[in-house]
Amino acid sequence: MGAQIEKDRAENSLSRTDLEGLSGAQVRQVIREGRWTGTSKRHALGREQANVVILREQYALDFMRFCQRNPKPLFLIEVTNTGDPEPKMSAPGADIRTDVAAYRVYRNGKATEDLADIRHLWRDDHVAFLTGCNLSVDQVMIEAKIPLPHLISETGWPSQYVSNIACQPAGIFSGPLVVSMRPIQKDLLVTVIELSSRFPRSHGAPLHIGDPAAIGIDDLNMVTWGKPNVIGQDEVPVFWACGITAQAVACKIGIPEMITHKPGHMFVTDLAVVDPLR
Repeated sequence: MGAQIEKDRAENSLSRTDLEGLSGAQVRQVIREGRWTGTSKRHALGREQANVVILREQYALDFMRFCQRNPKPLFLIEVTNTGDPEPKMSAPGADIRTDVAAYRVYRNGKATEDLADIRHLWRDDHVAFLTGCNLSVDQVMIEAKIPLPHLISETGWPSQYVSNIACQPAGIFSGPLVVSMRPIQKDLLVTVIELSSRFPRSHGAPLHIGDPAAIGIDDLNMVTWGKPNVIGQDEVPVFWACGITAQAVACKIGIPEMITHKPGHMFVTDLAVVDPLR
């Protein structure tokens, strides 16, 4: 019996490389079956990945306005019908309750638990929002040979901080913008800016380059999410808007309930990443 269990585990084990060439639907199936619980970097290369925010309908209109007023961190990809867990436009047949490798639940402004499945929490008045994510352009950066931390190392990840940049408020939603930082080689800076600016759904061009104190970050080692990254002698810190802004806002306003993806564990859609210059 023990030998059979180990055989089954070996047959079902997957590496990140295995997931690179899968379709969005295949990645979601793997996650739904519990065969992958890690982060979603390099998953289904060439497909849009999305941040997830799930709210009760009474807050949905205000949050949609909040996203529309703050498209850099929260570019709207899709809003589901009330009570329907299927994102019909971006991932037909998917289930937003099971197809994310890890979820985070906020209650009254506090992160209370991380879960692999939220079907037991789903309500008839829930609305799910999918917003853009910069992991969508991993393929673009790989092809351009840009050595981003999360692409050159299995354990690498962007550094994420709460900035002093205020979002445009909408209803009850207000708060600081979260930024993600990646060290960029100085000789690649123009290339990275030009490349990322082509993809506004994935946060577009950087918000800030250089001195972190200018946007309220006193110590790059004190990350809020992600991992610290050392800035090399030939590198400069580059900051992009980040979809975790929604989670920072949930903490600030103390909303009774918000269900999100756990940072780094995105929802993979079927939408192709489209480069307007190709």
